[in-house]
Amino acid sequence: MRYRLMGLFLSGALLLGGGALAHHGWGSYDAGRKLSVTSAVQKVEWQNPHVMIVVVHEGKAWEAVLAPPFRMDARGLDPEMIKAGTTVTLEGYPSTRVENELRAERIIAGGRTFELR
Repeated sequence: MRYRLMGLFLSGALLLGGGALAHHGWGSYDAGRKLSVTSAVQKVEWQNPHVMIVVVHEGKAWEAVLAPPFRMDARGLDPEMIKAGTTVTLEGYPSTRVENELRAERIIAGGRTFELR
């Protein structure tokens, strides 16, 4: 019985711990270097853990990390508002580890500003 409980506990810890490994922290973004990018959205991935969009900045494709889908919904921002071809303005910080990646703090879409954090 004791070994069975220990096995269940360890299995649960491993299952729950995987999500923490998959989720990255915000320490790998340069908060001292704010970027503002206005571009047409090239691609949208509306999924957990974060919505991702691709925009073009200075001739290069940038992947922007937005908020989780539930937060986007709570802020009133839905997938139709940032679909491919829509022009948006992103304000955020570039990654210090991944070239051409941006952590977006806010997005302006359809003339409305949405705070993402």
